[in-house]
Amino acid sequence: MSSSSGLRQCIRDVSPYLVLLVAISTLGPLQFGFHLAELNAPQDVISCRVKQSSISSRLSSVLSFMSSSPPESEVASSSALPDCISMDDAQFAVVSSMFTLGGLIGALGSGPIASAKGRLLAMRLTSLFYIIGSVIETLGASISMMAVGRVFSGVGAGAATVIVPIYISEVAPPRERGTFGAMTQVSINVGILATQTMGYFLSYGSAWRWILGAGIIIGAVQGFGLLLVPESPAWLAANKSVAQAKRILQRIRGRRHDIGEETATWGDSAVAEEEESLLSDEVTSPRRGSTNSKADGKNNGHLGFLEVVTDPLYRPALIAAVGVMCAQQLCGINSIIMYSVSLLRDLLPINSALLTIMISAINLITTVACSPLPDKLGRKTCLLLSIFGQGASALALALSILFETKILSAVTVLFFVAFFAVGLGPVPFILASELVGQEAVGATQSACLGANYIATFLVAQFFPIINVALNERFGGAGWVYFIFTALAGLCGLFVFWRVPETKGKKDIDEVWGRTRRLD
Repeated sequence: MSSSSGLRQCIRDVSPYLVLLVAISTLGPLQFGFHLAELNAPQDVISCRVKQSSISSRLSSVLSFMSSSPPESEVASSSALPDCISMDDAQFAVVSSMFTLGGLIGALGSGPIASAKGRLLAMRLTSLFYIIGSVIETLGASISMMAVGRVFSGVGAGAATVIVPIYISEVAPPRERGTFGAMTQVSINVGILATQTMGYFLSYGSAWRWILGAGIIIGAVQGFGLLLVPESPAWLAANKSVAQAKRILQRIRGRRHDIGEETATWGDSAVAEEEESLLSDEVTSPRRGSTNSKADGKNNGHLGFLEVVTDPLYRPALIAAVGVMCAQQLCGINSIIMYSVSLLRDLLPINSALLTIMISAINLITTVACSPLPDKLGRKTCLLLSIFGQGASALALALSILFETKILSAVTVLFFVAFFAVGLGPVPFILASELVGQEAVGATQSACLGANYIATFLVAQFFPIINVALNERFGGAGWVYFIFTALAGLCGLFVFWRVPETKGKKDIDEVWGRTRRLD
């Protein structure tokens, strides 16, 4: 198929309604990125290390006509809440890492809910947690309140990053699943860029609370938007009504689109469900995807976490998917996303907060530009390119910081982020739904995101501590990026040996090279 015919096919497959569904559903991952980076730029102001500075001092770098500073009394009286909350490095790291603790809870708990009650209900619950967390953070007057708010926001984020990739993979056209799957990472980057930009202009006095308060608005928009979103057709076909699932899929694809190929296996399941319901109250319809699993008789068409872990059929997929999710964090991306302002403050020749906005913008642009690559080059190839690039960039960053080559440090940071967008950013969110059948995708995605949040917690909690310790032990700075270089090498070996290619494979049996049994 030529590139022009492929583009025409893509346009035929993508309806305006599908675009609307993806835009609304990805508000969940967008808020993950927003809350992940919301404390980065205003860190010094929030923790009382820097007294409030005028917003005009921020704007003056881009808008020369603003120069005066508001009186301190005016800033202080603008809110009944304290302008800052005194914290040292360890306490701030705890507040930051509470987000990942909540994310772990949300990731592990959302999979079973999404499998049993549907993707739509689970997504609506995430908006509720986002709103509660944002309210608590915005009104936070102590370390404990900030930490509790971060936990609630984290629960919403953890659930969203489990459910939304599944939902998108189930409503996206089969030929464009890789491209649409990358929208999860694109939306995360939009959230990161938004909060970094707000932080650049609002990191003074108590204005940083407006950054946190913006999460309330986004959560409310998501909640109202989800009133327009239907349940996943694939989930409906497996758990409720095949006829309803077909009607929804036809609406998503457009009236003139032939959905026969996509729903071929649903028809078989429908017959089995109708026949079985006449004989008993239990529904034991055949599962979609692999037909040679020992779990063909599981109720409700979905498996729990323990069933997936203990079934040797799913174990290689679980190891591969979890390993890739851990690699996403262990290669060091969040050392830049969460701590770039404090890390680069004294190292680079330009304003570190402004550089952070540039980093976020490049991350977003590169992710959008690279979103077709998983469908063009393959998931595994993109992962290996990304890991190699990040490892090389981490090594160059360590050396450039150590030898105080400031311009090279700035350029290397940008390359570090750009290589993340090639594969480690979007691909891990796609893989879980392509390595296992629909009956196990909820449990597998929960396990993957649970491992991801554990790895994120380790980076968020210990990166600043290890960074300081290594710098004091060996002198200079940048030593921690030698660790990320070594971790990238190990992650690359893991992907090379344990992760199969899923591009162009029609089902799970073909991905794993299994012979399909017809009995």
